[in-house]
Amino acid sequence: MIPISAYLIVAAVLFGIGTVGVLISRNMIVVFMCVELMLNAANLALIAFSRALNIMDGHVFVFLALAVAAAEAAVGLAIVLAVYRNRETVNIDRFDMMKW
Repeated sequence: MIPISAYLIVAAVLFGIGTVGVLISRNMIVVFMCVELMLNAANLALIAFSRALNIMDGHVFVFLALAVAAAEAAVGLAIVLAVYRNRETVNIDRFDMMKW
């Protein structure tokens, strides 16, 4: 059996990679993917604690988070496509004002 510390280390590394990606990336799609990576790291930690404590509450929260992540992915991709159609770039540095 794999110890809970291994799962938590992997979750922390994934969350750290996602955080660094959000902070240094200039591409909207990469930032979006890094946010999803951070959400998956949190889900992994929830599942690890749920299995360690032998309760099913963590699994329920993960299924809820996955449903929210699916909706977020659809809405986020639609926003990225709308921005690309209007500005013809997904570079975050090019957006200095909210006016289209």
